[in-house]
Amino acid sequence: MLTPGQAPPRRTSSGVCQGTLGELFQGPLWHGGAEPDVALVSFPVERYSFVHFTHGAEAVGAPPLGAKAAKAADLFLEHYGLTLPPGRFGVHSDLRVGVGMASSTADIVATLRCLFQIFALPYDPDTVTGVLSAIERSDSVFLDEYALYLSGRHRVVRRLGTAIGFHTAFVTEPGSVDTAAVTPLLLRAYRTHAAEYERCLTDLLKGFAATDPAAVARAATTSARLSQEALPKEAFGPVLAHREAFGADGVFVAHTGSLIGYLFSRRPGPALRDELSAFFHSLGHQCSFAQGGYG
Repeated sequence: MLTPGQAPPRRTSSGVCQGTLGELFQGPLWHGGAEPDVALVSFPVERYSFVHFTHGAEAVGAPPLGAKAAKAADLFLEHYGLTLPPGRFGVHSDLRVGVGMASSTADIVATLRCLFQIFALPYDPDTVTGVLSAIERSDSVFLDEYALYLSGRHRVVRRLGTAIGFHTAFVTEPGSVDTAAVTPLLLRAYRTHAAEYERCLTDLLKGFAATDPAAVARAATTSARLSQEALPKEAFGPVLAHREAFGADGVFVAHTGSLIGYLFSRRPGPALRDELSAFFHSLGHQCSFAQGGYG
């Protein structure tokens, strides 16, 4: 209840989008052409990008939206023939940039979700993929479920549901990765190891179909091992070597990023978290814990 003389609060519209901890799979998918498409199964994480719009608030200073999110907003308004009402954007993100957390895609999707709210429009995934296709190769974080997704074509090949989740322990190696710059390295590795990638993807899809986290984790480990050919992680050898000792179901990486960590179908207890933290610290990294996927 407002007190006498108190102004009513300004209405706020918000959009939220989850990020990723890299991928459970990234590899080739051929459609009859000379070059394969880059196919991936993103690994969602409970960390998010937030975009807010305070209606009627005065805009102060430079627009807070990043360049890609601002372009997404322009494309949205053009698509629907709309004009943004008076107000001010605000942003917040839990996602690190350039490490494989899909930060830019999440920023774009959060911006678009905020705009759908501003104009009271129903959320339309086709509009989202249309905007994404005009800006960047993307992850499938706009779906809110696992999917086999062609990141360059912005095409969903197969939806994989929400039945599987993992607990994770992971680290971020130094540096950032330019996804576009490493694409030629990926394609070269795909051609060299085409049969292994095909078997890996088949095993992964069987794991999802059977709702078998252990099978999905094994396939993710194979995909992570194959990614060493294109974008190696310094910690991969020790991490893989200690997987069984820690009782992890598998290893995952950001294939075009710098994340690497363990997949657990059960939450690690306090003693195991201590051991994992000490192990990663011995490698020169600070360990983080997060829940990934669904389930």
